[in-house]
Amino acid sequence: MSATFLGMPGNFPKNSQKAVQDSQLRYNLRKATHTIRGKRAGVVGELPDWAELRAAGKAIKDHTLRNLDRYLVQLERAVQDAGGTVHWARDAAEANRIVTGLVKATGEREVVKVKSMATQEIELNQALAAEGITAYETDLAELIVQLGDDFPSHILVPAIHRNRSEIREIFLEKMPKTPEGLTDDPPALAEAARLHLRERFLRSKVAISGANFMVAETGTLVVLESEGNGRMCLTLPETLISVVGIEKLLPTWRDLEVFLQLLPRSSTGERMNPYTSMWTGAVEGQDFHLVLLDNGRTGVLADEVGRQALRCIRCSACLNVCPVYERAGGHAYGSVYPGPIGAILTPQLRGMGSELDASLPYASSLCGACYDVCPVAIDIPEVLVDLRAKAPHAAAEKAGMKVAGWILDDHRRLAAAQRLASKARALVPKKRLPGPLSAWTDTRDVPEIPEESFRDWWERNERA
Repeated sequence: MSATFLGMPGNFPKNSQKAVQDSQLRYNLRKATHTIRGKRAGVVGELPDWAELRAAGKAIKDHTLRNLDRYLVQLERAVQDAGGTVHWARDAAEANRIVTGLVKATGEREVVKVKSMATQEIELNQALAAEGITAYETDLAELIVQLGDDFPSHILVPAIHRNRSEIREIFLEKMPKTPEGLTDDPPALAEAARLHLRERFLRSKVAISGANFMVAETGTLVVLESEGNGRMCLTLPETLISVVGIEKLLPTWRDLEVFLQLLPRSSTGERMNPYTSMWTGAVEGQDFHLVLLDNGRTGVLADEVGRQALRCIRCSACLNVCPVYERAGGHAYGSVYPGPIGAILTPQLRGMGSELDASLPYASSLCGACYDVCPVAIDIPEVLVDLRAKAPHAAAEKAGMKVAGWILDDHRRLAAAQRLASKARALVPKKRLPGPLSAWTDTRDVPEIPEESFRDWWERNERA
């Protein structure tokens, strides 16, 4: 199961209604998303073969997903040959049990972490805390979220909903040994976090990471980041545990070249990310464990339409162009995966049994901007429409759609219904429909019914 934010009420419409009334949140989101999206457009526009790169990324991912079983076995063998240990986790509970057991076996009671959405998905920090183990986030934005007892609201910039004044207050209140006279100047805030984290890096013996990519051919894991905290986590501790979703696989080293161009440009708007760390098995005497996480992914893989969500490389480009995300923010989605990709991935991983998950496929205007910017060409609107068809529907809605289908299936029935509607037009309310139909008119005007249908008008004029 994918994590649901504790205390998240109701469904997406209820959550977003509160968010859109927060003017500071909307300002923070608009400023950040427009800045990132402008940078992305600039660096993507530099490449004359961007469309070809995008097509290549899609093809590589699709090929990998079709042959995932074979490549996962190849990856396991390569990691083991390089001195690492591979663990298979069916779900979040099993993954947490494996990681917790590995940490406890070292005798340590604290770990440092590289930003990892997979560990957020399985709520690893909470599972470790239940066993008396403290996990320290080392990514700056993740640190802000953790210190503020908050939830991430963006894939790339988890603290995008906070401005620098709010961050300063969080540091002063929650971060030990905060420098006196700390201002909200970004370099000052970064330096305060750096001093705080360096002590953690030097003291911790165990690190937990995710990975952006895994190469089946060599057993190599790859992490892309911008701050250097990942490099510190991956090299200093004596034990490294990586929790990675099975869909992060690439067949060959050569395939990686495509994604090292697609991801930085689509995520941070850079030609190349500042830090690219790669490791193969147990290096320099380090004890390495790889936990391969399923947690619903094989179920997604079985869906012919929905499986394309597994191509996602977590760039967040779709969030930065989405008009719904820009106004509602990430918390309204109630998941670690917000925005358009979260609206299609979360319901597939968790199912649509809850009110929140059933509402997520409707958290979109279907404008298609997300598909246009996706570096691996995930047709998010197509999956959204497919999920809407699978979502639970009220009995009245099902009955109404069945009647509509019966009428539209025969032109004579349609003509009769149009004539009846024209005769009864005076009885139709102008503002709000009654009963179960009222929800539809809460956000729409009631369309005006014409005195005569086009079909009848055409027949009358043709006779004339």
